[in-house]
Amino acid sequence: MKRLTVVHRAVLTALLPLFACATGFAAPATLNVGLIPSEDAQAMIESSKQVLEQLQQQTGLTIKPFVATDYNGIIEALRSKKLDIAYLGPFSYVLANQVAGVEAFSVAVTRKTGKSAYKSLIITRKDAGIDSVPQLKGHTFAFVDPSSASGHLFPKAGLQQAGYDTDKLFSRTIFSGSHDASILAVANKKVDAAAVADRIFASAIAKGVVQQDDFKVVWTSRPIPESPMVWRKDLDPALKDKLSKAFANIRDLPWGDQGMLDGFQTTNDGAYDVVRDTAKVLNLDLRKMK
Repeated sequence: MKRLTVVHRAVLTALLPLFACATGFAAPATLNVGLIPSEDAQAMIESSKQVLEQLQQQTGLTIKPFVATDYNGIIEALRSKKLDIAYLGPFSYVLANQVAGVEAFSVAVTRKTGKSAYKSLIITRKDAGIDSVPQLKGHTFAFVDPSSASGHLFPKAGLQQAGYDTDKLFSRTIFSGSHDASILAVANKKVDAAAVADRIFASAIAKGVVQQDDFKVVWTSRPIPESPMVWRKDLDPALKDKLSKAFANIRDLPWGDQGMLDGFQTTNDGAYDVVRDTAKVLNLDLRKMK
């Protein structure tokens, strides 16, 4: 597992007081919450701050956020019981379900789409001369993380089902570590194309990080079940009940890279079977992915 940089630690230390308990109890319990690294640590915590504050108010628990430098960092922290709940990508959830004893219990519904699903895109620069998937041949490409659904699993499976071997299609591939990093890698001509989540790409455009007119989308995936909130299966049932009720009451707030929430809805492990089916297309052994 990669370690957080000094900057990331400083960001976490500076922001933790924002989540200090305001209930008046002498020694409130702490809830350790993991956040997937879809953005850099500071941006991820900032864009999740209001939801975490609401979670604290709803539960009376001191919320302690943690952003790892990759998906496996969150999975390992869950497995070693350093985290109680976490926000995971669909594929990293399926992996964590198998190796870390966690279970999906809640999923965000975004105000923009009114759905608990999103899509993967393959993006390229308009000046790269790439107008279709066949024209990706011989070009450089960025995936996000081996455990990223929209940044690796779904686009790789989609290309394979269309008859392309990604080991032969691209001249070079990298794992950037985050969707934002992949978007910037394309924008800055570090790679010719990349696979990213549609909502994170839209967010980067809305923030002015990149300009939509500079890009072209050459492939779009089928719907992917939205990133779930998960808890360790061995958490106290009373705590699980408290968390379920708390998330059900959180709405109309910005949440991570998903934008404004309509709210959270109950989900379960079966909702992610489509992710397992996609892994089978790639003949992935989940036990070897960690």
